[in-house]
Amino acid sequence: MAIEFLQGGDLTLRELSERIAEAETGESPPPRNIRQSAYVSLQQTHIPKLAELDIVTYDEESKVVSLAEAGDVTVYMEVVPEGELSWSEYYAALAALGIVLMIAVVVGVPVVSNVGAPALAALVFAVLGGSAVYQRWSQER
Repeated sequence: MAIEFLQGGDLTLRELSERIAEAETGESPPPRNIRQSAYVSLQQTHIPKLAELDIVTYDEESKVVSLAEAGDVTVYMEVVPEGELSWSEYYAALAALGIVLMIAVVVGVPVVSNVGAPALAALVFAVLGGSAVYQRWSQER
């Protein structure tokens, strides 16, 4: 969440902890104990670790946290709402479907084997390619 909120610009540690506490509780303003817990967690654990990895910079005097110029780390972040599939799970399921379809052709499952392995493989590859294009497009937004 810290990286996500810092994409909007530099924040003080207090502002960052308030935003995180608000996102976690859904309350505005969030309860004091939740804000305090987020602040302590950020100060003692998360910000030092992110700074050590050159993902953020932290000015201890002004308490300002900024995203570092090390590159776009958001490429590696995949936030998946509860109950939904991640892209990696989706691609694994698509690969499993392709394997099941090819096995079905080999063992002679009536409807599937009538379509044929080349057509089914082309379909799976088309869905795979279309999915990759859609994923790239949606991440750029």
